[in-house]
Order: sequence, then C-alpha cells, then structure tokens
Amino acid sequence: QVQLVESGGGLVQAGGSLRLSCATSGIIFGDYNMGWYRQAPGKQRELVAHITSTGITYYVDSVKGRFTISRDNAKNTMYLQMNSLKPEDTSVYYCNAQRASRPTFIYWGQGTQVTVSS
Repeated sequence: QVQLVESGGGLVQAGGSLRLSCATSGIIFGDYNMGWYRQAPGKQRELVAHITSTGITYYVDSVKGRFTISRDNAKNTMYLQMNSLKPEDTSVYYCNAQRASRPTFIYWGQGTQVTVSS
C-alpha cells in the first residue's frame, strides 16, 4: 500500500519559517520525481516546487529564493523548507509522487495546512 504522509504545517507569522516533510512508503522512492503542490480556498491546485529522481529542482517564481525542496532517498522522504513566509503562501500543501519512467504512477498525500498570519 502506497502512503504519502505530509507533516510540518501549522500557523506562523509573516516572515517566519516552516519545514514540511513528506514521508513515503510502498514505493521505490528513488524511482520517483517528487513535488509539492498547494491549493488555497477557491483556487486551483498549483505546483510549488519539484525535484526529479536525479535531484534537479524547479520552483514557481513566487517562491524562488524563499523555499528549498530536497529529498533524502535513504529516508524515503522529501522536504520543503519555507522561509520568509507571506500571507499569500497560506494554503493546503500536498505531496506528489510520479514515477520517473513508464509505467507512470502518480500518488498524492492528504495535505497539510499552512497558515501565515500578517
């Protein structure tokens, strides 16, 4: 059974930091590209950051320089270090796993709430 479990969300003041974790089980973690998405109320889910199975990273412009995505293949876990948080970062953050080669499998976590107060 595949599980992606996010943790580390919470309430923080603007300018503060949080570190999200996505612990996985049931997949060969090193075979998967991983990503963090977020969805605010009334908005579409959007990609925040992505890290390939080989460690190449991508960030949406709004978080560049503030967020850092990383992965620890030995722990089957992905992280998102979020610094200089802004109220507009308030969302539910979701972990995503997509197998890097065919057949393609895609899995989602249940989400963790991040709330940034002004």
